[in-house]
Amino acid sequence: MSASSPFSQIAVLVVDDDAYLRKIIRSLLVGFGVQRVYEAGDGAQGLELLHQFKPDVVLVDWEMPMLNGAEMIRLVRNPETSPHATVSIIMMTGHTERHRIQAAMQLGINEMLVKPFSAKSLLQRLELVVNYPRPFMQIGNYFGPMPRPARGAASFGLGEMSQS
Repeated sequence: MSASSPFSQIAVLVVDDDAYLRKIIRSLLVGFGVQRVYEAGDGAQGLELLHQFKPDVVLVDWEMPMLNGAEMIRLVRNPETSPHATVSIIMMTGHTERHRIQAAMQLGINEMLVKPFSAKSLLQRLELVVNYPRPFMQIGNYFGPMPRPARGAASFGLGEMSQS
């Protein structure tokens, strides 16, 4: 993609303790046209780079040493203490248990990316947070993006299904 890429003006921070995976993600992002990609090996370094570079999107792994992804997101999504509370966050995880997905949503993530993921899946999540941002809301202890409108079965490629 050239400088005319819709992603050429954004900065992305990749926070994952797996250096090889960070390198792969960086290559994919650059291929999508992202020109500024920053990398952190844990949540604590991720917070430092978030404050230093103010990226538009943060890709963060759930399981990391020191400060894990959930702890990092809790700190970022606190509008009283974080100047970056509305940054777009895509959670990366190999944990697909229902309680984990619900916990990630309650943390205020914008999107979820299940490992291992394809380039297409990464591009789709990036397009959602960049091209279709959701307004933020605060209800009780929750601060994060408003839920997306419910999609019908047809939009998931399931064809016609009766609604009862």
